[in-house]
Amino acid sequence: MTYIRKFARLPWLALLIPLAACKAEVLAPAGDVAARQRDLLVISTLLMLLIIVPVMVLTVIFARRYRERNKDADYRPDWDHSTKLEFVIWAAPLLIIITLGALTWVGTHLLDPYRPLDRISADRPLTEAHEPLPVQVVAMDWKWLFIYPEQGIASVNELAVPVDRPVAFTLTSTSVMNAFYIPAMAGMIYAMPGMETKLNGVFNHPGEYKGIASHYSGHGFSGMHFKAHATDEAGFDAWVEKARATGGTLDRPRYLELEAPSENVPPMSFAEVDPQLFQRIVNMCVEPGKICMAEMMALDAQGGTGLAGTMNVTALTYDKHQRRGTRAPVLGWEPFQVASFCTPEDSALMFGQSPELARTPLDTAPLRGHALVPPKGPFAPSQDNAVTLLDPAEGRARNF
Repeated sequence: MTYIRKFARLPWLALLIPLAACKAEVLAPAGDVAARQRDLLVISTLLMLLIIVPVMVLTVIFARRYRERNKDADYRPDWDHSTKLEFVIWAAPLLIIITLGALTWVGTHLLDPYRPLDRISADRPLTEAHEPLPVQVVAMDWKWLFIYPEQGIASVNELAVPVDRPVAFTLTSTSVMNAFYIPAMAGMIYAMPGMETKLNGVFNHPGEYKGIASHYSGHGFSGMHFKAHATDEAGFDAWVEKARATGGTLDRPRYLELEAPSENVPPMSFAEVDPQLFQRIVNMCVEPGKICMAEMMALDAQGGTGLAGTMNVTALTYDKHQRRGTRAPVLGWEPFQVASFCTPEDSALMFGQSPELARTPLDTAPLRGHALVPPKGPFAPSQDNAVTLLDPAEGRARNF
């Protein structure tokens, strides 16, 4: 009993107490993709242990056998080679590396986040009845926004999906690179501003699971987590109806308010969502009048904007710094800016004597919304929610 009391008073035991309440979600997955990743991790670890364990055991054996006080050990100062020993030393690790490389190559391709699922679980193949559920994910400062385009709703820091139904995530970010991770469902995928990444996953067991941001993104990072609910179809439908009953519309002005940095945001939902919102977030043109990346690329593909673009594009540049409360350099920090862009009036005077402009008047109308999919649903097109397409007959963009 005395020895047990002394053992219990050892300070290192205090480090194990917090681990007793931990939930190893990576090793106890609730979805097929996460289960296959778990198997890849376990098998790879066991393969490496085939080398690590014998080396550690032999290290102890050799240290004990050939210690200075052991006079019975063989002493061969002139020994330098053994073919059999060299064969074992090189062949065994080589076989392990080949096996591990082949396993990792096949596993990483089969578990590619962009790859559509080929099965629901190990014993259930994917059929035409398993229609993927699209979910649009936006990493914000410091919260997660989930948009359900089929249901026309949105939620913040709360995700709900049906069990045994594939989920097709499309992800982006508002300001900095982040990482979306639900350990019990699928692997980690980055979310980056101005880009759209994809992730496919599925839940096979109902329950409440934790989703996290696994990439540091600022001082509010520690509170950037959410709950992922895996329910049956009836439970998911009830969750959707509850979100619709809360009311509220997530349009572009409301999104700009939500985009402002905030920490430890409680879950909230929106009954209606601008169907074009996610596209504008990806294209960095949520603010009224901002030029979209899709428009800029489309105009560049047609030869660029010419002189008009030098005047009407500057004011439409996406500015993430203002909403984050930081400064952005514009040809030098304030108050040391050494240059500024000309106004349309200044430019008209500057190029007023140009023969080219005499034939083709300079058009300084803002370029906006080009190449985006027209909005659908309850939101009727308006001046602030308009989409502009290039009219070849007129040679410029028109509101759609």
